[in-house]
Amino acid sequence: METTQPAYFSQYRSLKLTRDDNGVLVAEFHSNGGPFTFTAQDHTEFLEAFYRIAQDRANKIVILTGAGGDFIPGIDFATFGNVADPGVWSQTHDEGCQILENIANIRVPVIAAVEGRAHVHSEYALLANVIVAAESATFHDVPHFAGGIVPGDGIFTTWSYRAGAGRAEAFLLNPQPLTAGTAHEWGVVAEVVPNGKALSRARELAVLYLKVPEVARRNTRVHFIYPLKERIVREVGYGLSLEGASAADLVKSMQAQSEPVAEKRKSA
Repeated sequence: METTQPAYFSQYRSLKLTRDDNGVLVAEFHSNGGPFTFTAQDHTEFLEAFYRIAQDRANKIVILTGAGGDFIPGIDFATFGNVADPGVWSQTHDEGCQILENIANIRVPVIAAVEGRAHVHSEYALLANVIVAAESATFHDVPHFAGGIVPGDGIFTTWSYRAGAGRAEAFLLNPQPLTAGTAHEWGVVAEVVPNGKALSRARELAVLYLKVPEVARRNTRVHFIYPLKERIVREVGYGLSLEGASAADLVKSMQAQSEPVAEKRKSA
């Protein structure tokens, strides 16, 4: 049994990594130990973090969860800088593609334990084989269509794969909090559990999966994720290009709205 924690576990500001003696890795999103607010730095760091998690064969099961009673509740847009700048968006584009590919490349069963709000990058949870959600958990898409940009970062790809294209389109065009119960009816969530019990139930499932020989566990994840992984590789780069164009247009329109105000101040 491995008890030593590898060096990469402590290298990411907003991802707490812990692994037990059975190889069950818990990756917890957090901001200073509390609910996670997603930033540009995290976007950069997660690319490497999930690559390292996938690469490390000592990880036998991976559980994704969040701190403080939430999964990923918020985002700090300002940290991403001027997204109308092609150089800035190029980095966001490349990181966005690679984060999802690296999660999809985790070659052991992945469980998402969702408490509270999965309102930003819920596609991370949908890349798990199984989602366990608390009764009060909600899924949402705060950053995209409601804010004036295309939901092109993989959220449509994952939701349409898990729930069907019609449901995904309606959900993303009129983003409202989606309850755990509805997500369960749609087939996105595997189990709904009492509040505060999502992670403990995920651990129980991990123990169950560990009874299966390692090669079977690994190859089952590879087999199950392949159709979604194929869509991610095919669709997300294009989707992020469309998202980048819409983000640049949004910045342009916001600047145009602010210019008359600035001119009025100069002439006053």
